[in-house]
This record gives sequence, structure tokens and C-alpha cells, in this order.
Amino acid sequence: MELDPDDIFRDEDDDPENEFYQEREASKEMVVYLVDGSPKMFSATALQENQEETHFHVAVSCIAQSLKTQIINRSYDEVAICFFNTREKKNLQDLNCVYVFNVAERDDLDRPTARLIKDFDCIEESFTKEIGSQCGILSGSRDNSLYNALWVAQALLRKGSAKTADKRILLFTNEDDPFGSIKGVVKIDMTRTTLQRAKDAQDLGISIELLPLSRPDEEFNISLFYSDLLGLEGDDASQFLPLAGERLEDMKDQLRKCMLKKRKVRRVTFSIANGISLELNTYALVRPTLPGTITWLDSVTNVPLQSERSFLCADTGALIQEPAKRVQSYKNEDIKFSVEELSEIKRVSTGHLRLLGFKPLSCLKDYHNLRPSTFLFPSDEVVLLLLAFLLLEVVGSTCIFIALHRSMLRLNRYAVAFYGSATHPQLVALVAQDEMVTASGQVEPPGMHMIYLPYSDDIRHIHTDENNETPRANDDQIRKATALMRRVDLKDFSVCQFSNPALQRHYAVLQALALDEDEMPEVKDETAPDEEGMARTGVVNALEEFKLSVYGENYDEDKEFETNGKVSEASRKRKAIAENAVKECTNYDWSDLADNGKLKDLTTVELKYYLTAHGLPVAGRKEALINRILAHLGK
Repeated sequence: MELDPDDIFRDEDDDPENEFYQEREASKEMVVYLVDGSPKMFSATALQENQEETHFHVAVSCIAQSLKTQIINRSYDEVAICFFNTREKKNLQDLNCVYVFNVAERDDLDRPTARLIKDFDCIEESFTKEIGSQCGILSGSRDNSLYNALWVAQALLRKGSAKTADKRILLFTNEDDPFGSIKGVVKIDMTRTTLQRAKDAQDLGISIELLPLSRPDEEFNISLFYSDLLGLEGDDASQFLPLAGERLEDMKDQLRKCMLKKRKVRRVTFSIANGISLELNTYALVRPTLPGTITWLDSVTNVPLQSERSFLCADTGALIQEPAKRVQSYKNEDIKFSVEELSEIKRVSTGHLRLLGFKPLSCLKDYHNLRPSTFLFPSDEVVLLLLAFLLLEVVGSTCIFIALHRSMLRLNRYAVAFYGSATHPQLVALVAQDEMVTASGQVEPPGMHMIYLPYSDDIRHIHTDENNETPRANDDQIRKATALMRRVDLKDFSVCQFSNPALQRHYAVLQALALDEDEMPEVKDETAPDEEGMARTGVVNALEEFKLSVYGENYDEDKEFETNGKVSEASRKRKAIAENAVKECTNYDWSDLADNGKLKDLTTVELKYYLTAHGLPVAGRKEALINRILAHLGK
């Protein structure tokens, strides 16, 4: 079998000269924000001219939002903020027109702190006084502020290795031709040296990204200078501005969420048969995001505390140096066990993945997948072959993995294996996934999904009636349910469209406490039901037809809550609320209130009288309640 593992299992972004299995994900990011401080940046933007929002304000707002979300997204990343075309200068190279913004007790390139974020939020008020603005590169001066800014940014990113850190320079400017006022040989020389400085930075593994800001009277022309600096040609140059605009909007509306980089969770040994085993890397796919762990701090120094535990003798009070022993009584004798011995006794699984056999894919049901699966990928470490009592080391676990992978795809089989931790062993199903490639690149990589199979107690039996038959929907109920689902179907739905409101509130509270903010940032609950959408006539009619098809015309909802011939407490309360709402509803002339626009003067409780009396939803804000009443009245 002629197989080239590097061609089959290499990602598109991998360098062919390197081994495919080496992880190329950087451990952290180092970013330098370069902000143009020239007077042109203080002009109104093209989109917000009436609101007097300047380009400088847009750039500062994007950076401030990035700093606030970075503590949650990527807490170990390091940033630096640098202004160029400034009156004052502050940098280690003592270059003109470049000012590195920082706060005390922090390196110029370091993790963001609460003090940095608080001071940077006020930069617009103090910029003119403390830093000052200066016109761009002038013909009468030999100062090249853009060249100096790139030099300072490259020096800031000098620490750390390009293999362990992703180094970037983000440039904010609305000047598409920084050398426009210069003519002749001077312009050619300045352009050449600036482009060479950018190329030197890129050769060191530093990527330069431009976020252009268009002026009200003209669009940013990328072809004048920055296309050469960024190396854009053809379609890349024409598509750059729309993509940059989308990225600028994304920076302004960043979501507080924890970003998990693609790196392996652990390495497992896959034992096949006859002493053959190979090393696999495991990758987590979809996992729920949880709030960070609690860190206890010293109340005076604010330094994280480290807990220690010591054992004292109950008789003498002396410190016990030896580890504690466990005792089990057996036949009037105390048997002592160490912690290590107990752990070994309780160990059921070694943590290795052991192949048991294969089964047809039709035997694997949807309900067997009770938790997110784990993706398996070969690590191409050492394969151990035990032949004739000789231990031979053969490099090529990828070849064995490919042979197994192809056979499972060809025969429509999945592998059943034994896997688990020392105290929680279980069976798993290994399902082979073929590579999926489109014109835009790789969509799905080749590999295997490890699905954790349930125990027998995890599977609930299907409910049956008195005749031991499973209730099934008839054709009419299926048609009505299908029509209802089509009415409420979300187009282009993705779980990434909705954020966890509890986590967003948690992060907002942390931000308010860390930055001493008087008001907590507003958190929008995107999971709340669309009351207006659900109140549309088509949806309401489809829902009523479905209920009529399932429950019939004489269905009494209160009877569902009867227990032993008595109405339940919940049903009694609900009925009392409905009767009270009908009574109170008669005290208002709703048509007159709607015509005169006086519904807004009523309280939420009063508005709910009408909704409850007419069987309408009562959830939502006051505006939604009023709109629901007006829609029901036909106003």
C-alpha cells in the first residue's frame, strides 16, 4: 500500500517542509495598535457625520472595546498602544512623532490591566493637552513618522519567539497617501525605506494589518501606497475595503466570550491487536463555556493566595510529616493502605484506548451520542510492534491509522473500543470521517470522532399505553406540525448567533467591578422569545391548528392538572387569575384608550388584564404588550 501520510492528513496551512503533526498554533498573541494622530483623524466619519463622530474616536473606541473583551477572550495576550504623527514623542528609540501610551507598573508590551483600560478610556480628553496632534509627513521635514512608527512597533514585538507567539501590528488611519505632499526623489526614497521597514518586520514573522477609515468626501484608496505595503494584488486589493469595514464593525461590537485555541487536549495510546499500538491526539470540538474559577486574593496586597494543608497529631499537636494512611478493619485487624495503594486498587482503566471490534454504522443510533464527541488525529509517534518477543520501534502510526480509517469508510463500519479514566471507564464508538473539500478549501478534515456510548441506565424506554403500544402521530398531525415548524423556522440558524445571557451578565459585572464603573454594561438577552414574531397571524393560526389536531375541539387545559379527582393548586391559581383579569378588564374602554394613545399611561399590570382576559401572551416589555393589544384590536 503506497500511502503518503503527509499529503492525506496535512492541513492546508501547514508548511510542506515541516512535519504535518506539529502544532502550529501560537500560544498567545502580541498586538501593537498603531493609531494615526494627525489632524485629519479628527474629522467626521463618512457614516456618522451628523453625529460629529471622528475617525480618532472610532479607532479609540475599537481599541478600548478590544482591551475590555481581551481579558475574557485571551487573558494571556499582550498589547501595546502607539500613536504616530504626534507633537510629543515617547519611545525607547527616541524617534520623533511617535508616542507609546502606557501606565505605571506595566511594560510597554504587556497584558492589559484595569488601570490601562481606565486611562485609555479618557485618552480623547487628554490627547490634545498631553500628546498633541501634528500634520503627517511634510515636504520640508525629513521626519518619516510612519517609518518611525513601524520601527517602534517592531522593537516592541522583539520579545518572544514567532513560533510561540502570533505578532501583529494593527494600523488605524484615514490617510491613504502618507507621502502625498512630497515630490521628487525625496518621496521615492521615503516610500522605499518605509516599504523596506515593513518587509523587514514581516520577515521576522510580524503581520501588518490595516484598518482604513474613509473620509466623508472620498473613499480610502488602497492602491496609492498601502497595497504595496500589505502585498495586495488583483482581487485581493479590490476586496480589501469591504472586508476591512466588516472587521472594523466586528471590533466595535465584540462579544464577551472565552476564545479557545485549537490545540490538543491530550495524547492517548490506541491499542489495536497483537501488541500493535499507535499514538493519537485528541481535540475537543464543542464544549460549554463556564465562568472562570474563583481566585482568592489577599485583602491588603491583592496577591493571589496559595492554600496549603498540614496534618497535626490529635494527641501531641505535632506536625505529621508522613502522608496520611487509610485503615480498613478486617477480622478484628486494622489493615493500613497508603493513598497510592488505594488509587491503584480503584483503578479500572489505564486510560488507553483499546479496540474491541467493529459493528455496522446502522447499529449506531442518534440517541447514543449523549455528550460532545472528541476528534482523533494521529500523532505519528512510535508504533510498538511485539513480534517474537522482540520490541521493534517503527515510525508510522499515521500509515496504520490511514489503513484503518479507509477500511472503516469503505465497509461502513465503526469501531467499538474501551476507554475512560481510572474511575470512569466506558465504551466508545470510533466513527471515521472523510475529508470534505470545496472550492474555498477544506471544510472537514479526515479523522475519527470518538462518541461516548451510554450505559444501559442512560437510555430511557419509550412510553407505551395500556395496550403496550407506542403512541404515534397520524398524517394530519404530522402535516400540522410540519406547517408550524415551517412558520417558526429560523433561516440560516447557527448556535453562534446567540450568546449565553448568564455568562454575558457575569462578564459585565466583572468589568464594572474591575473598572470601577458606576453603571453595569447593558446585556442583551438574545435567547428571549420573539413575542412579536410569535404573535403574527400565520404563526398563531398554525399553532391553533396543531393544538386542535392533537387535542381535539373539547380539550380542557385545566383537566390536565387534575390529580385524584381534585384540581391542582397551580390550576386553581391560574383559573383565579384569569377570572380576576376578565373582571378588571371590563373597567376600561380599551378601544378609546387605543384611539387616543393612552395605553402607554397604563401600568404593565393593567395591560396584562386585557391580554389575560383574551388569552394572549403576557411576556415582554411594556411596548410589546401595547403592540399586542393594538394588533388584537385591529388598530
